[in-house]
Amino acid sequence: MQLLEFYVDDIIKRALLEDINYIDVASDYLLDDKQCSAYFIAKAEGVLCGIDVAMRVFEMLDPTFKVSEKLCDGAKVKKGDIICRFSGNVRQLLKGERTALNLIQHMSGIATATNALVRQCEGTKATVAETRKTLPGLRVLQKYAVVCGGGKNHRFNLSDCAMLKDNHIDAYGSITGAVNALRKKVGHTVKIEVETRNLDEVKEAVAVGAEIIMLDNMSCDQMKQAVDYIDGRAVTEASGNMGERSVHEVALTGVDIISFGSITHSVKAFDISMRVDK
Repeated sequence: MQLLEFYVDDIIKRALLEDINYIDVASDYLLDDKQCSAYFIAKAEGVLCGIDVAMRVFEMLDPTFKVSEKLCDGAKVKKGDIICRFSGNVRQLLKGERTALNLIQHMSGIATATNALVRQCEGTKATVAETRKTLPGLRVLQKYAVVCGGGKNHRFNLSDCAMLKDNHIDAYGSITGAVNALRKKVGHTVKIEVETRNLDEVKEAVAVGAEIIMLDNMSCDQMKQAVDYIDGRAVTEASGNMGERSVHEVALTGVDIISFGSITHSVKAFDISMRVDK
């Protein structure tokens, strides 16, 4: 997965405008336009993500900025590891420090949390995915971080897949009616996913030919029964407070995908610091 520069630049510009506003009253009044070197250091163990995004912050502020060495996204790091070394105008480095760290810490936190879940699924066919429970404006960065952590992406937006959630079904009247009505209107490339809450709804979703069936807030026993009944006739997705359950136990039910909102909407930032060389 490759992040488009114009998309990243737009995020960075908004963040810098929010943080700097007009001037940095500490750096601008205290320091001269001298060159200095600095580095990022990991203060925890995990998966790195967002290094190029962080470096782009400094590039946008300082045309003299240069990177001398850096690790790649997806790299496993330990506490004390040097993530990257770079140089540039000292005032611009200090102006961009917090924005750069905010982005790389958040993205690395997502990659690290995702990787921990992926490891719990080892030995099963289940893959880890995020949801649309992302922070406004940061979705593509968060979904990129999930991939760096070894997960796979769910839909990016409402245009990617027709997901009939419980409210769609309740509002229309039935799974069968909703799927049939929708299939008459959507294009041939659009898949239909149906959220189900019990085995009866699973059976109805299979009968109407849903391509993906979400097993929402079911127990592991219920999910196992549902997977056995579906028997490969649709992709199965376990969802609903998955972060509060034994992920390995869920994976053992045979589901294809386990989706987590927690790895994007409430993930812990990965601890990284910037140090300026004296």
